[in-house]
Amino acid sequence: MCNVTLSYNENNALARRKLAALLATGLFTKLEEPKEEDPIAKEAHRKEIEAFLYGSKILAAKAFARHL
Repeated sequence: MCNVTLSYNENNALARRKLAALLATGLFTKLEEPKEEDPIAKEAHRKEIEAFLYGSKILAAKAFARHL
């Protein structure tokens, strides 16, 4: 699993529709950064990302082990 950063003109209707279509496939998710500068929210967000990456590594390792 990896992260992809997209830059687009948020005033461009076509760009917004394409992004919405991409997210609607379910293949991609949008990671929201905490809006406020709350250190507790930032720490919770960091832990959430770490847990996601850990789970992704475990699933990837199992998939590789099956196919190698």
